[in-house]
Amino acid sequence: MVKKLGLGYEKIHVCPNDCMLYYGEEDKKLRECRICGHSRYQPKTRSSKIDVPYKILRHFPLAPRLQRFFMSKNTAQHMTWHDQRCANGIMIHPSDGEAWKHFDDNYPSFLDELRNIRLGLATDGFCPFGHSSNGHSIWPVFVTPYNLPPNMCMKEQYLFLTLVIPGPKSPKQNLDIYLRPLIDDLKKLWNVGVNTYDAYRGENFIMRAALMWTISDFPAYGMLSGWSTHGNLACPYCMEQTKSFRLPHSHKQCWFDCHRQFLPIDHPFRKQKDKFKKNTTEKALPPPRLSGEEVWDRLRRLN
Repeated sequence: MVKKLGLGYEKIHVCPNDCMLYYGEEDKKLRECRICGHSRYQPKTRSSKIDVPYKILRHFPLAPRLQRFFMSKNTAQHMTWHDQRCANGIMIHPSDGEAWKHFDDNYPSFLDELRNIRLGLATDGFCPFGHSSNGHSIWPVFVTPYNLPPNMCMKEQYLFLTLVIPGPKSPKQNLDIYLRPLIDDLKKLWNVGVNTYDAYRGENFIMRAALMWTISDFPAYGMLSGWSTHGNLACPYCMEQTKSFRLPHSHKQCWFDCHRQFLPIDHPFRKQKDKFKKNTTEKALPPPRLSGEEVWDRLRRLN
């Protein structure tokens, strides 16, 4: 039904070992994985007349779905809400936050067109068979726009499904392989944009989009970012300055009471010895926040 509205999806074959997508002009013609050599298709039976792939990724192109915002006058008029409202010093929307303002300072050309869309990405795995114990897991990937006011931007009708990552197992560290079509969509929307008609203003404009952040639980955070969320250095903020400790009986790593260092230096919680870690006060300042250049320098040294 939605295909007739220009909102269809494409099927992309995947190596069953999550090595690669059969995607792009060269790879989509292959019949075997160029990484592990596994066959793309299941063995044929006497009754089968067509090739049946082992795995299929479903990709819902992002640009046509974002353009739909401007095809409705009612929705299009709210797409610049984030710039028109009066700030009252209370954070009620991401546009009040530090990350939004930092982005504006660094990319003023994006800010020149107020209708450009700022996005958040969310994903998590679930079992499609309810509370089944068979461990089957699929991963939908959603994108939500933050141009809209708070009473609209998190409504179901404004959340877009962009990918359905097939099971039966979690993609784990190979999640980025499945994200490639969405990343290509985002790169095009950032670098080039798409010509879009604004029904509210009665004009065409070049719509661009930017992914501001991702939303996930901690294990999915590790899959999206590539950061290891296990072990002593699991915290991406503290890193080597972590205050984690090992529980003596369960022998598991614990990060309890690592948060007090982020409180103001005169906060009463810092002095409490009985409400947090026993007989412990907190006098340390939080770890320094690394700049983008410092993070990039660390990544280069890994190689």
